[in-house]
Amino acid sequence: MDTIPDQRAIISRRKLAAALSDIASVKLDPAAERAAVLVALRTALNAGRAEIRRRFEAGAGGREVARATSFLMDQIVRTLYEFTSGHVYPVANPSAAEHLAIVAVGGYGRGELAPHSDIDLLFLLPYKRTPSTEQVVEYILYRLWDLGLRVGHATRSVDDCIRLGRSDLTIRTSLLEARFLAGKPSLFQELRSRFQTEIVAGSGPDFVEQKLAERDERHRRMGDSRYALEPNIKEGKGGLRDLHTLFWIAKYLYRVDDVAALIDRGVLTRKEVTTFEKAEAFLWTLRCNLHYLTGRAEERLTFDIQTEIGRRMGYTDHAGTKGVERLMKHYFLIAKSVGDLTRIFCAALEAEHQRKPLFRLPVWGLLRREVDGFGVDGGRLTVPGPQIFTQDPVNLLRLFHTAQYYDLDIHPAALRLVTQHLKLVNRQLRANPEANRLFLEMLTSPKGPEATLRRLNEAGVFGRFIPDFGRVVAQMQYDMYHHYTVDEHTIVALGILHRIEQGLLKDEVPVASEVVHKVLSRRVLYLAVFLHDIAKGRGGDHSELGARVAQKLCPRLGLSDEETETVAWLVRQHLLMSNIAFKRDIDDPKTIADFAEEVQSLERLRLLLVLTVADIRAVGPKTWNGWKAALLRDLYYRTEEVLSGGFVTEGREARVAAAIEALRAQLPDWSEEDWNTHVARGNPSYWLSFDAATHARHARQIRAAEAAGEVLSIDIRIDHWRAVTEVTIYTPDQAGLFSRLAGAFAISGANIVDARIFTLSNGMALDSFWVQDGEDGPFDRPEKLARLKAAVARVLAGRPGPIPELERRQPTTMPNRMLAVVKIAPRVLIDNRASNTHTVIEINGRDRRGLLHRITWALTDLNLQISSAKISTYGARAVDVFYVKDLFGLKVENETKLKAIRGRLMEVLEEMAAEAGPPEKPALKTVAAAQ
Repeated sequence: MDTIPDQRAIISRRKLAAALSDIASVKLDPAAERAAVLVALRTALNAGRAEIRRRFEAGAGGREVARATSFLMDQIVRTLYEFTSGHVYPVANPSAAEHLAIVAVGGYGRGELAPHSDIDLLFLLPYKRTPSTEQVVEYILYRLWDLGLRVGHATRSVDDCIRLGRSDLTIRTSLLEARFLAGKPSLFQELRSRFQTEIVAGSGPDFVEQKLAERDERHRRMGDSRYALEPNIKEGKGGLRDLHTLFWIAKYLYRVDDVAALIDRGVLTRKEVTTFEKAEAFLWTLRCNLHYLTGRAEERLTFDIQTEIGRRMGYTDHAGTKGVERLMKHYFLIAKSVGDLTRIFCAALEAEHQRKPLFRLPVWGLLRREVDGFGVDGGRLTVPGPQIFTQDPVNLLRLFHTAQYYDLDIHPAALRLVTQHLKLVNRQLRANPEANRLFLEMLTSPKGPEATLRRLNEAGVFGRFIPDFGRVVAQMQYDMYHHYTVDEHTIVALGILHRIEQGLLKDEVPVASEVVHKVLSRRVLYLAVFLHDIAKGRGGDHSELGARVAQKLCPRLGLSDEETETVAWLVRQHLLMSNIAFKRDIDDPKTIADFAEEVQSLERLRLLLVLTVADIRAVGPKTWNGWKAALLRDLYYRTEEVLSGGFVTEGREARVAAAIEALRAQLPDWSEEDWNTHVARGNPSYWLSFDAATHARHARQIRAAEAAGEVLSIDIRIDHWRAVTEVTIYTPDQAGLFSRLAGAFAISGANIVDARIFTLSNGMALDSFWVQDGEDGPFDRPEKLARLKAAVARVLAGRPGPIPELERRQPTTMPNRMLAVVKIAPRVLIDNRASNTHTVIEINGRDRRGLLHRITWALTDLNLQISSAKISTYGARAVDVFYVKDLFGLKVENETKLKAIRGRLMEVLEEMAAEAGPPEKPALKTVAAAQ
């Protein structure tokens, strides 16, 4: 362990022992003595922690903090043991059975402790427990707990440790790093000796396999991606625990206490050891900042603290990039380098021990020894040496192409050579037709590109061969909507596209799964998915900039002019379909007509649908849901009808007549009087907004309500297919009705995702809302539905105006910890071109409960009639779109009125942002940047 400078400034064991000796000499009663001991220990502990933190804030690194914190705890535990065994429970002549050794295990045994980590202690006995040793152990543990320390502990004999170490991997690993602290040294020496001879000897290969399997399971639990935007820096893929795993394996096999010793063993090069040390230093500094900032043993780098940690670690804004984005990019690159080290280390182990591969192998590879110029060793591609790359750099791509084609893995030693020859991926190789052919075939392979592209990315070849992709490697998307870095999102999207094509997602995305087989050019589709986010982070419209990248890159990859034009169009318009589906009224014929005019062809429509589905599905685990699927499906089919000469070309009157005729077939038992009365209530907009089955449900609801003399009728229909609950309300119309209903839904916890508002000719309102719960599922629990009905009745019985419950400060729907970093500028857009009959108002702002209620009340106060609404949430951002008319049923076109609308709505958004108050932050002291 490295020497800790000026140790006595952290803690003087002599002074602490003297303080405890003074307490013992006073002869206090037991309770008073315990209190005095606790004060002495706490004073020493707090002073030591303060000194260590002072050094950290002055520029010391995280590893120095970890070693110093471990040293501090060593002195506390040793002094406490000496006081306990010498004064509290002294034994003049202890028998062999009464001896005791205190041993640090786990990370503490390694001599590294984060500021708020647990301390793991083993109380080691020669045989079974005795009353005297139990008293000592109990006293020590209680004093440590009184100090507020979290102590992981076990009391075992040497025999127990050996027996459990054989069968339990966790215990074996903790014993591997055991370190003597206090008590009987010979006990510890016996444990170490027996551990090496009875457990370690001959069990190295099994230990390696078990540790790597344990690592894989841990990765699976943590999401199995090193590019999650809120990573666990200790347990996550590419985190500290992965480095610890490599160290444990090295220590177990080679009995080394320092990774640098592996250079002499030929396992790692000096450069690779330097990479290990740099990764470890960075992660420890990051972890210590995380502990100090949160005041607890927090290992997850969440959004709310990333900005502050970036500032503390010296990452500043420049060149159009935020400091926090630079921090996270550095983290992801470090996590990637940890993965590289794992492969390199495993390759070295296999070569030295000549044992079976440490990775899963396909059976096919065992049948041949050579394929396409590469060797096959144990089912994995190998290379004879560096000359295969230096003589023909195209082999840097051919290696991955061959592995994909034959379903083979690549030997870690071959990957190691690839990473050592990345300079060969230069301008000449990028211009090589054969290299570009191989890349395009990998990208569009029927076997699926995801695993191969991820392997290319991990090896560093991908970003060098496609420099524009290299610019987004490890680039985070700081918006609380995307869950992955840009490069990982892109690779995941390509994997989803392949699964759609294979029919593996037909239950989730049935239309896309059908349509994908109708597209005329697979490679256009795959290129578009690959390039759709290629220009993110460049300070402009990434769709436009990405289209320019496509125009340059596609010809290089061998696409024709026509294919290049289509790819560029798809990249430029890759957000168009979701924007129309989620933000516009697709029951408005002009919406469909405008969209069809932009799309122009069925081929583009099909390509755009599949691209849109893959893109949304790849954002994160819970981003896709049945409601989004339904909106995109409806938009696709309606546009398909227009592009293929469907019914939308018919006149409005004919379509209204057809809708009424279809309804008549649904109500054969109605009398002519009831039928005529009901038909007279509707207007053309109503008849064109629903299908016949929905019209029939409305008709029965209205007739039942009027027969019963009800002033409020609520019909609820749960649609599990679309993951939504449809709530239809029939009640007398009144000013602000939409706003009051929106308030009732907010009070009951229902999120409105769509709405249709109609006033019938009899003065009654027929309003339909589609709502979801907080997890984007149908609002379907009986107690919640009962609460919703009660809230609607209560709100409508109250006086007009904003609802008092929602006027008070309300929490946002995002966790409060997110607010510090999610900066959302309020915005109001008014569009008179999107609809022939309505003015469309789009409102962007931070999502919070009651937002819709307040906005709609402002619209009512502005004498606007709301005909329909589209409600969407993207992470912390709410995007609410309203189709409105003035009091006379016309579009709002007066500039003065439009200015007033925009001003009033901006005022509401700013008021709500102010009412939300400053975001909660962890209690912390202001400190200078750590480095």
